[in-house]
Amino acid sequence: MKDPRIETLAKNLINYSVKLQKGEKILIENFGLQRELVNALVNEAYAAGGYPFVLLKDHQVDRALLMGAKEEQYKMMGEFEANVMNQMDAYIGLRAGDNINEHSDVPSEKMAIHGQTVGKVHRNIRVPKTKWVVLRYPTNSMAQLAKMSTEAFEDFYFEVCNLDYGKMSAAMDNLVELMDKTDKVRLTGPGTDLTFSIKDIKAIKCAGELNIPDGEVYTAPVKDSINGVISYNTPSPYQGFTFENVKLTFKDGKIVEAVANDTERINKIFDTDEGARYVGEFAIGVNPYILHPMQDILFDEKIDGSFHFTPGQCYDDAFNGNHSDIHWDLVNIQRPEYGGGEIHFDDVLIRKDGRFVLPELENLNPGKFKIT
Repeated sequence: MKDPRIETLAKNLINYSVKLQKGEKILIENFGLQRELVNALVNEAYAAGGYPFVLLKDHQVDRALLMGAKEEQYKMMGEFEANVMNQMDAYIGLRAGDNINEHSDVPSEKMAIHGQTVGKVHRNIRVPKTKWVVLRYPTNSMAQLAKMSTEAFEDFYFEVCNLDYGKMSAAMDNLVELMDKTDKVRLTGPGTDLTFSIKDIKAIKCAGELNIPDGEVYTAPVKDSINGVISYNTPSPYQGFTFENVKLTFKDGKIVEAVANDTERINKIFDTDEGARYVGEFAIGVNPYILHPMQDILFDEKIDGSFHFTPGQCYDDAFNGNHSDIHWDLVNIQRPEYGGGEIHFDDVLIRKDGRFVLPELENLNPGKFKIT
């Protein structure tokens, strides 16, 4: 029997997230072979009058390719995928897998080849030129990471993914307006005291049109304005390894010191290119139903009472001039059970211990921000 929640999700993705129109072409790319949702997306695309195209991939096969990767080979792959993407009007990226560490033993230089070739399709074509959205699909491994039963995690997943993102969007407007007027930002908390400017860099609300689940407002720091120390309090899988206790020290925008549970490994990532030691995104997470990290960035970066501060590539719509082959969303949760913390805009306290304190922002707090 079909799960009606899958049909609802497919309808929302086609009609709200990418707003597929008659005659438009959409690429549905699935890592993990989740046929039920892929089929539902194909049906909804046809119902909207669009033309669906499907690309199926597998993480284990991807690992086998990466282990022997050659730059010339991946350049050809990048050209192939770029040619396909250039013909599309929309894109849905569906990710699922049984093992988040599938790439843990892939050498960093092989991962870099992927980022420098195939990875550029996303940054250079998909993001600026198509209507796109990416999401995960519930699996046993995701339930394990969330420390939940499979059934309970599926219920959580569909509750979060099928909420009314139109209401979320309206509730974000005051925060966007405030961020657009702000110059100086200060972040404080255990092991964190960081200052930077966001002056004249646009704030962008994310309410179900690019990520599912969603719930963040992002901008970018002025590239050379960052000074101080930041300590991240959530585990962060990246390039097949889960980093913990990440602490970064900044001087004039640049990461001058980085330590973690594998300090050598994290510094290799930050040595990928010049832009990897600068920051491309600052974002505030506001999803009231995502409370704890589950080592999946599409969920973790939206955690209620969190922010993320992202080394690497900036977005074109919040452009600070930083370019890199990496974009790593590292998350800090500021609710009391995670140690608390404060966010100041131009020396005014706007959020304390994960709760907005300004009256015009209170609708983003969980007590008032109920989406049904």
